[in-house]
Amino acid sequence: MISASTCVSVSVPGNSRVTLLEKCRTLHQVRQIHSHMIKTNLISHALSVSKLISVCSRTGELDYALSILLRIQNPTSSIFFRPLIKGFSESSSPFQAVMLYAHMIFCLEDLREIDFSVPSVLRACGRSSAFREGNQIFCHILKTHLWFDPFVTNSLIRMWLELGEIELARSVFDRTPVRDLISWNSLITGYLRVGEIELAREMFERMPERDLVSCNAMIDGYAKQGMYKLAEDIFLTMKVKDLVTWTTIISAHVLNQRPMKGLALFREMLSKGIRPDAPAIISVLSAIADLGFVEEGKWIHTYLSTNKIDRCSSFIGSALINMYSKCGQIENAYHVFRSISHQRNTGDWNSMISGFSIHGLVHEAIKLFLEMERTELKPDDITFLGLLSACNHGGLMNEGLSYFETMQVKYKILPKIQHYGCIVDLLRRSGHLEEALEIIHDMPMEPDVLIWKAILSASMKHNNIKIGQIAALRAMDLAPDDSSCYVLLSNLYAKLGWWDDVARVRTLMKKRGVRKIPGCSSIFVDGKVHEFLIGKAIDVESNQNILSIMEEMVSKLKMEGYEPDLNQVLLDLEDDEKGNHLALHSEKMAVAFRLLNTSHGIPIHIVKNLRICCDCHSFMKLVSKIYDRRIIIRDQNRFHHFENGYCSCKDHW
Repeated sequence: MISASTCVSVSVPGNSRVTLLEKCRTLHQVRQIHSHMIKTNLISHALSVSKLISVCSRTGELDYALSILLRIQNPTSSIFFRPLIKGFSESSSPFQAVMLYAHMIFCLEDLREIDFSVPSVLRACGRSSAFREGNQIFCHILKTHLWFDPFVTNSLIRMWLELGEIELARSVFDRTPVRDLISWNSLITGYLRVGEIELAREMFERMPERDLVSCNAMIDGYAKQGMYKLAEDIFLTMKVKDLVTWTTIISAHVLNQRPMKGLALFREMLSKGIRPDAPAIISVLSAIADLGFVEEGKWIHTYLSTNKIDRCSSFIGSALINMYSKCGQIENAYHVFRSISHQRNTGDWNSMISGFSIHGLVHEAIKLFLEMERTELKPDDITFLGLLSACNHGGLMNEGLSYFETMQVKYKILPKIQHYGCIVDLLRRSGHLEEALEIIHDMPMEPDVLIWKAILSASMKHNNIKIGQIAALRAMDLAPDDSSCYVLLSNLYAKLGWWDDVARVRTLMKKRGVRKIPGCSSIFVDGKVHEFLIGKAIDVESNQNILSIMEEMVSKLKMEGYEPDLNQVLLDLEDDEKGNHLALHSEKMAVAFRLLNTSHGIPIHIVKNLRICCDCHSFMKLVSKIYDRRIIIRDQNRFHHFENGYCSCKDHW
């Protein structure tokens, strides 16, 4: 603790000793000094008081600093106001800075002293949506020497963009007498912040010179608009790249569903000796989670430990939990969760609950939620989304409805479209189609495409052609390029044997240029990803060995009672052709390849882009028993752990 007698060596008239006030770090220490200043009458010295206000502002004790300022009878110098205006402009109460600025103008004897506070108050106006006050300051700037200060005009540009006044920002930029690189970057980053990508691109291409800030901003802007190729073009032309550049381009590829490229860039960054920061680590862990292959994730985890990067900081812990969960290693995810017991944030709890959910561990998810309730952290909307998803995957309809009510009544959280989607899906999976439709009717927002696809799936299961057609039309209106909407309707018609209607749906898809997404399964072997489509391997030189072992597998399984579920082939084919079609589903090809290339006892991990069909599900259960292999499949919705003839989903998926 710093005592008042030690700290108060403040500078007073005639005293040249260096102040120790700057060493104070807590409000308790500041209060001691303040008390001593009052007792020794140092409170009457302007420089001492201004130093006290400055220290309070710097340490975030803005309200205490304001109370000191308000006790000064005639604060005629800007040194009392300047640190507070800057502090409040960056705080959660930015409009307080605007009011202090007005008070300062009223008190000052020399208005030239406001100059240093103008950029801060402009920032405050932007952050607090104070258009009228910002416009008044703008008018004042136009009439004074401040108009020739690029620091002020750049702050003006940022303020107008923050307020959504794009034309005014551009007007200031075009008219400003002194324009520097920061002016260009201010306008570009402002345009990108409000989603004006084309305007940002125009300015970027017109820039007389570019720096890391402008290039990094454009890479990030392009990435968020799905223009990853343009982002990559800028990256490749940059002669100088910093950590932000690498992190941004990695994130660009991950955001645009190119996880392998993101992972490759991360490795390249490390090879150049660039130490990654938390955002880079989180992006690459997200890429690995998308891929679903834990070997790469374990390498990153080891890298964190070897390089003493705190896995608890900046949500790295949540990213690790999410990565292990989505790579099928729920035990490792839980180990990470427990290892950060003293530093958990809400994101850590949410990641773990969601991890249990996608693995179908509904009771573990509920138990963890109850544990979270006993902590100081309150569950949020994402917590309940994970909990409702868990109830959905576990088929716990009553529990799901109860937690949906708890979320609203106990925690006052308004459900979002995703929460309603979970409840609708939970009801339709439980066979309560009418109740699901009632939920849709009573929702305060319009249902999205996922909700209508859930109803369409239920209609197919229960052969309800009327509701199915309505749901399909709504889904196709909302997402005309989503092939799954057309496929579900086509499958509904095929199940009923309405082949003319099936042909009509396919013709509509062709007319609209909608292509069906083929089922694809991926496995990771010896550092390489192998992908399989129905009947073939994309990157394997020969399919002959795979087809041979497939025949052997089908023969063995049939001896154990396996009968292909021909109802899963919704094509107008003969039974023999349907059987051949089923035998070549991508996940079966992947299992055959893995059996050829791994030793006995090693678990088989498969990632599939679509939902696993009923026939493949039965097939995998028997393979796990006959070949004594643990098979872990992550499909579009969840994980399936096949072992000794059983699946963790208990046939509810």
